[in-house]
Amino acid sequence: MNIFEAINALTGYGLTTGLIEPEDIIYTQNRLLEVLQLDGFEDTAQAEKIPDTKREELEGILKVMLDYAASHKLIADDSIVYRDLFDTKLMSCLVARPSQIEQKFLEEYKKSPAQATDWYYRFSQDTDYIRRYRICKDVKWKTKTEYGDIDITINLSKPEKDPKAIAVARNAPQAGYPACLLCKQNVGYAGRVNHAARQNHRTISLKLAGKEWGLQYSPYVYYNEHCIVFSAEHTPMKISRETFMCLFDFVKLFPHYTVGSNADLPIVGGSILSHNHFQGGRYEFAMAKAPVEETFKIPGFDDVTCGIVNWPMSVIRLDSENSDRIVQLADKILSVWRSYTDVDAFIYAETDGEKHNTITPIARKRGDKFELDLVLRNNITTDEHPLGVFHPHAELHHIKKENIGLIEVMGLAVLPSRLKAELADLGEAIVTGRDIASDPQLNKHADWVKSFLPKYPSITTANCEEIIRNEVGLVFAQVLEHAGVYKRNEQGKAAFRKFIAAL
Repeated sequence: MNIFEAINALTGYGLTTGLIEPEDIIYTQNRLLEVLQLDGFEDTAQAEKIPDTKREELEGILKVMLDYAASHKLIADDSIVYRDLFDTKLMSCLVARPSQIEQKFLEEYKKSPAQATDWYYRFSQDTDYIRRYRICKDVKWKTKTEYGDIDITINLSKPEKDPKAIAVARNAPQAGYPACLLCKQNVGYAGRVNHAARQNHRTISLKLAGKEWGLQYSPYVYYNEHCIVFSAEHTPMKISRETFMCLFDFVKLFPHYTVGSNADLPIVGGSILSHNHFQGGRYEFAMAKAPVEETFKIPGFDDVTCGIVNWPMSVIRLDSENSDRIVQLADKILSVWRSYTDVDAFIYAETDGEKHNTITPIARKRGDKFELDLVLRNNITTDEHPLGVFHPHAELHHIKKENIGLIEVMGLAVLPSRLKAELADLGEAIVTGRDIASDPQLNKHADWVKSFLPKYPSITTANCEEIIRNEVGLVFAQVLEHAGVYKRNEQGKAAFRKFIAAL
């Protein structure tokens, strides 16, 4: 395929996906010629050869165009960063203006909320904002645990972040345009070396709790229809009564979606604390399936069902047909928890003026009832656990070192890309009897392997991958147990009840 055939193939892709109409063909070709710094087709007949392009051909078409751009010095360097900046510019030639996308979404929403999100999710993939051909390479499986089947993913498209670096970024003065990757100013932005291109990015305007918000999908899609709901204003993460109001306003707009917020403190928060946002989607997480193991009542809230969830982290579940009453009770629980100290359980509301207690909330609709899960969090550190007492401890860092944010809290592990190669090599080492402790790349896993090997009478090439994946899942269950402020033993359950009594 030469460059002119690639231009026609990409134009054909626009027709196949509905990104452009037949009347847009010449306009689209001319836009692509401009981006590729070409004066025109070699002849008119060549320009009229528009193929019936299939969706799965996109990656190959873009490769031809990117190789051409690299060989003709249209990009500064033939690297993934510059190629991503350039192919986003190419895709923008096929994407309508934001006002047209908003109008289309509203037309679909009038039919049903699910139809609107179905269209928008497909659109976000067709524009290559969500790169299907990368997402499909992520490694995914489920592991049976005492808490149900939890989801494990090895992410191959996003680098692992260090918790300390996240904390520094939160407190650093904001500079640059856009201020972060979640700002509304990203729509149509060309990007730069340290900021992803977003010319193919379109968002949907929302109003939550009387304020302006936006809806988009995550380009990484850790689960089905993984969406991001972001404040139109660049303000830091903050868990408050307004947070609960916003979550339920979103669920009322999109009752087929779950939505939750990362906590608002380092260590127990997500990877972006500088911009207030939620994450949701059309997926039932393991935590949502977990049953309530103990119910209780809060005086003055007899119309709200309250319970402690059978989950490795410390979760209070609230149910009611009246979302306003859940908001009122959740605000009360948050207020009490913010100032709650229990020395015997090593829970301190603050030390040296630094506050430690916060909540990770998740909202959903179940039939006629609204439901809110409140996950109690605390980010205190010690010399023994400098990254957090209620954070995966050092012996689990070979698998998971990052913050345990909203997605992990709900039972989906997002593990670093390094593990794909490491686990494959580890399996080969176990089967062949290679000394793992002396291998500089694998020695971090040596104690872990030594601990689980006795469980299996025989590990072979045929079963080693399944065994390792199962053991990784069990490690993640431990990660969640470490992150739970009240442990899953009688002492921990008694301490949890003590907090409930304080309500």
